[in-house]
Amino acid sequence: MDDTERRTLQRRPVNFAQILADLGLRILLVALVMAGVLTLIFFPYATDAPLTVNEQAELQKYYATAYQKPPVEEKDDTRYVKIAGEQAGNVDVKGHVLEFARTFGLLKKKVLDIGAGQGYLQDVVANYTALDISPSAKRFYHKPFVLASATLMPLGTNEFDAAWSIWVLEHVPNPEAALLEMRRVVKDGGYIYLAPAWDCRFWAADGYPVRPYSDFGVGGKVIKASIPALVYFGNVSKFPIRLGRDAAWKVSGAPTNLHYRRITPNYDHYWMADSDAINTLDRNEVAIWFLSRGDECLNCESGFSGVVQENDPLIVKIHKRS
Repeated sequence: MDDTERRTLQRRPVNFAQILADLGLRILLVALVMAGVLTLIFFPYATDAPLTVNEQAELQKYYATAYQKPPVEEKDDTRYVKIAGEQAGNVDVKGHVLEFARTFGLLKKKVLDIGAGQGYLQDVVANYTALDISPSAKRFYHKPFVLASATLMPLGTNEFDAAWSIWVLEHVPNPEAALLEMRRVVKDGGYIYLAPAWDCRFWAADGYPVRPYSDFGVGGKVIKASIPALVYFGNVSKFPIRLGRDAAWKVSGAPTNLHYRRITPNYDHYWMADSDAINTLDRNEVAIWFLSRGDECLNCESGFSGVVQENDPLIVKIHKRS
């Protein structure tokens, strides 16, 4: 290279705009690749499938034990009742459900409580019916109690003006079957208040957040240390997954199948809330399920109590198609 060529190169101006454009394109490509990878990892592939005979028996046995009268020494069943009661009090479940009933004129209407548990909501409305899978839960009630699964309710079609279900759907092996039953028993123009524990985590089964590192081997220690990163990437994955699920519904124009992620419940020890959860549900996915059937989500943008958060319930008005 002679001196003339060298001087020409030295005088050539740096194109900062082009550099920034190239950098932006690279960042966009990396973001798209990352979004694709996270979507593949965290996508809710599971849909309803029939339970085996052993799975049905295990589920029934666990919840039949959960509400038994406390024995002399504290067991997992009493721990279950204690933690559930404390959790309900901490977030004022009764207050929120009472607000729902007042807002939509349900105080004197016929209401079904699905997965009613200890019966702490039975006096919110006058005409109340409880439904629970556990026969031992019946002892908590002075109002009508129905022993049944949420996926197969021995109740009439269009029998109720409203239904609510609090921290239940995440424990139902076939949650879409439960949603179908809810829509069946609630009248056209009726209401459903659905408040599962959204986004249950697989690590709750073994109590990783509440147990010390000394409880675990090397693999368990890695899982416990990785929880913040897993939460972060799980949250980042929600946007592309929700975008894709919404687009799929809009393109098909048909009622959607409910998609969720299965997790393994712990029926031996109740370490923490949702140790017994069997699936992970996304609030937006459940909302699309109702919307695709012509129902109306009353708090998908903003609720009667203000802006909706990720862990808020779904409040749905049912519109049955003839």
